[in-house]
Amino acid sequence: MPENVNLLRAFGFFCFTFWTAFNTALVDVVGSEQQIPLSVVKLWASAFGGEIKSIAAKYSGSQLLQKKYKEYEKDVTIEEIDGLQLVKKLAKNMEEMFHKKSEAVRRLVEAAEDAYLKHEFDADLQYEYFNAVLINERDEEGNYLELGKEFILVPNDHFNNLPVNISLSDVQVPTNMYNKDPAIVNGVYWSESLNKVFVDNFDHDPSLIWQYFGSAKGFFRQYPGIKWEPDENGVIAFDCRNRKWYIQAATSPKDVVILVDVSGSMKGLRLTIAKQTVSSILDTLGDDDFFNIIAYNEELHYVEPCLNGTLVQADRANKEHFREHLDKLFAKGIGMLDIALNEAFNMLNEFNHTGQGSICSQAIMLITDGAVDTYDTIFAKYNWPDRKIRIFTYLIGREAAFADNLKWMACANKGFFTQISTLADVQENVMEYLHVLSRPKVIDQEHDVVWTEAYIDSTVSLHDKLADDQGLVLMTTVAMPVFSKQNETRSKGILLGVVGTDVPVKELLKTIPKYKLGIHGYAFAITNNGYILTHPELRPLYEEGKKRRKPNYSSVDLSEVEWEDRDDVLRNAMVNRKTGKFSMEVKKTVDKGKRVLVMTNDYYYTDIKGTPFSLGVALSRGHGKYFFRGNVTVEEGLHDLEHPDVSLADEWSYCNTDLHPEHRQMTQLEAIKRYLTGKEPLLQCDKELIQEVLFDAVVSAPIEAYWTSLALNKSENSDKGVEVAFLGTRTGLSRINLFVGPEQLTNQDFLTAEDKENIFNADHFPLWYRRAAEQIPGSFVYSIPFSTETANKSNVVTASTAIQLLDDRKSPVVAAVGIQMKLEFFQRKFWTASRQCASLDGRCAISCDDEAINCYLIDNNGFILVSEDYRQTGYFFGEVEGAVMNKLLTMGSFKRITLYDYQAMCRTNKESSDSAHSLLDVSIVNFLSTFPCNHQRKYLMAIVTQRLKQTLEPCDTEYPAFVSERTIKETTGNIACDDCFKSFVIQQIPSSNLFMVVVDNECFCDSVPPITMAPIEIRYILFNCKIKIRRRPESCHGFHPEENARECGGVSGLSAKPPLVASVLPLLLTIFLR
Repeated sequence: MPENVNLLRAFGFFCFTFWTAFNTALVDVVGSEQQIPLSVVKLWASAFGGEIKSIAAKYSGSQLLQKKYKEYEKDVTIEEIDGLQLVKKLAKNMEEMFHKKSEAVRRLVEAAEDAYLKHEFDADLQYEYFNAVLINERDEEGNYLELGKEFILVPNDHFNNLPVNISLSDVQVPTNMYNKDPAIVNGVYWSESLNKVFVDNFDHDPSLIWQYFGSAKGFFRQYPGIKWEPDENGVIAFDCRNRKWYIQAATSPKDVVILVDVSGSMKGLRLTIAKQTVSSILDTLGDDDFFNIIAYNEELHYVEPCLNGTLVQADRANKEHFREHLDKLFAKGIGMLDIALNEAFNMLNEFNHTGQGSICSQAIMLITDGAVDTYDTIFAKYNWPDRKIRIFTYLIGREAAFADNLKWMACANKGFFTQISTLADVQENVMEYLHVLSRPKVIDQEHDVVWTEAYIDSTVSLHDKLADDQGLVLMTTVAMPVFSKQNETRSKGILLGVVGTDVPVKELLKTIPKYKLGIHGYAFAITNNGYILTHPELRPLYEEGKKRRKPNYSSVDLSEVEWEDRDDVLRNAMVNRKTGKFSMEVKKTVDKGKRVLVMTNDYYYTDIKGTPFSLGVALSRGHGKYFFRGNVTVEEGLHDLEHPDVSLADEWSYCNTDLHPEHRQMTQLEAIKRYLTGKEPLLQCDKELIQEVLFDAVVSAPIEAYWTSLALNKSENSDKGVEVAFLGTRTGLSRINLFVGPEQLTNQDFLTAEDKENIFNADHFPLWYRRAAEQIPGSFVYSIPFSTETANKSNVVTASTAIQLLDDRKSPVVAAVGIQMKLEFFQRKFWTASRQCASLDGRCAISCDDEAINCYLIDNNGFILVSEDYRQTGYFFGEVEGAVMNKLLTMGSFKRITLYDYQAMCRTNKESSDSAHSLLDVSIVNFLSTFPCNHQRKYLMAIVTQRLKQTLEPCDTEYPAFVSERTIKETTGNIACDDCFKSFVIQQIPSSNLFMVVVDNECFCDSVPPITMAPIEIRYILFNCKIKIRRRPESCHGFHPEENARECGGVSGLSAKPPLVASVLPLLLTIFLR
């Protein structure tokens, strides 16, 4: 019988051991070589947690500030934010602001058209104007150059501190145009009348920046006047007629089919010119246009096979995709143009019936070295008599044998014919078709207001010389076309040019009261195509040596930043200009994308009338949906705003200091003080926000004396471990106290303008504020700032906690406080705590000093704050202890969250035949072939052909982030390795986001790979042929019955017309060209 009992006991012990191992090992284990006592680790964690919280609470003054807000709780009212009413109010504010800009442009249109109407063209006109390149230039004798008179330039902070003349505009003429061409001189002369309107507009609305007139003749009049600097080759390539705002205002949306002849006769230079012509046509297409490219010989070859029989939106990604395929075209066989024309007409007709395209202008672009027929039967079948589809023909090469047929096709179908003999001819000849497409709009005399997508302007070459991203301002342009009003030229539809003004996106952000959106809330706007106009997640620049623009920064779709909305519900509702609400769980990254906050957002959206834009507001559930109002007297508030440690968010708009020039030098704090004391009655201020600023100033004022007393007590902080205490409130008010001299600060950038993530700015609260808000009330969040370098070199630890008003259901976060301390000081506290033990004799059975174990301190995202190997500080724990991290994920102590970055930049190997460069390279090689010296030619050709093996290109990536499970406070585990068992203990540090991890160091798990956060590029096997929902512009001017289409191009040295064409053409011209 005892034997049976012993057997049962042994079996029970075995079952218990098996069950424990099953729940704690990667495979079945029955023991461990190194046991780490949980009770000892818990003691260490408790000792360190108590010590570090005591320090953080003491030096931050968190308990004092919580008490002060509690004292005012009875005088505070808490309101739930009505998101729908908020977004409607913001949209109305933006509508008024946009209307002011468009009215300024309308005044320029009226002035320009009146000036042209009064002007009589004078071919002999001599007129000295201010040429933007030549102003203030002198010859060797000290005399001003012709067109380069003295032009006073003064740095102006409103214009990025660039030297400008706010009394006059000046004129830029493209390098390839003659400064004194009669057409240029006459245009410059009559457009001088715009100077007065420029100045009046600026006086009327001092928030205006650049205003300009882009002439159809090619010159560009800009206000305020500024000096333009050529590039290192002495060239200014800028041509206003190539800019999106010009093309968008001059023409209506269009559907275009490009036919490229790839028959055998197109070999060599002709095919190169043809490809460049296609590329230049693509440059003129915008997001409201649709296109496809078909190469033809005896067969049809769709450049992108998956778009067979349809058209695609002319966004940047699609155009670049087609450009990459252009290089794969090669010439062979016989050109069967009739097959290509039939396909193009059928495609345009069918696509038009689907309702997907522009539903406006339609055109066929034919690029060939000749046509043996006029194909009038095809045109009669599909296009006559209405001629709604225009034909533009580009004759490639110097021969003109088939020019007559191509010109006939263009003229008989309201198009234009041109001949392109060299690569240098391409751009100017391609531009001709835009003047033709503008005719119906001009005849209608419809001055449609157009708005561009967001872009970074680089019009002025000086901008490129500014440091970092200064001057690289994200903006949208409002533009309107300028027409000839002369009755005798009305049927010709003469476009004089386009006027416009830029609107910085940051000006939109000024209309958004950030304090109403809460800690994680934000506003965003998109275009009719779903592209982002403004969004806090839009990242237009990347850094490689210096900040550069991403190639695709202006066409980032809303679905690429709000990617959790897989069905595009939010995006499509906003594109369709609806008003409503949408909710979803989101994963928002912070701290350079290495940390993630998981929350539920409520989205509210509506349209901005008078523009193609829609506005959205995101409010996070919980504390983000509540707002509270405090009340103090102006006298109390003003007194407590006088403290030198008080500052306000520079990018928030407490008062509008842009309206009057004398206010522009004021800080927001100065403006508030002058407004409240009545010294500046013209200031327009947000009364509600200012009232709350005064309240926060009064409530937080006692902390100033508290910090001062700590600083004066020499026995406190004797080792100067704590360096900075700081406070921020929901109104953007900040207070900072230094416990060491400014020169002794370990992190000199903290809380300065250079440290953008840790200060209040236009679209987000400081990082330490946002993270503290998501912590359990009363606890601190600790972190090491990440450096942008490969290795983290941070030597400080930041600790912060949120201050909340507790009111049963509602718990708005009113402020956050914190400290920054030396990393060495923080780590010393940890090692001291880890040497404690509960034994009476003081002899500890285990210590972090033992070589048998490794001790770590990690945060809730898995980053190491303390390690025995100092070099591991700042690393992700999974990179150092892959097996342990893998086990923690398996046990649920941590969870992996998959994130996506659709604005990433990846290093890509580039072949020497890269299509993105090949056309340009051909141009350079052709140019270099003219060099007389063979050794020079060989040397320069070698430079051109030698490519960097790797370049940064836009890509999509997937990467992980990690978050601890809050409910799990402690865990032990064993891991079966190759020939041993590795044990570990993880214990949460009380009142923090930290965990102590103690790991057996005598068992090595080399077979388990490290877990990294490295992104993985998402590669797509096929081109995405799915077309996203978009909303076409409401205005269309694709056709006008009174249009005079007689001006349809020409070519010098035309050969005799074919007999049939010679006899039929006069008749057709009589019938059609009316």
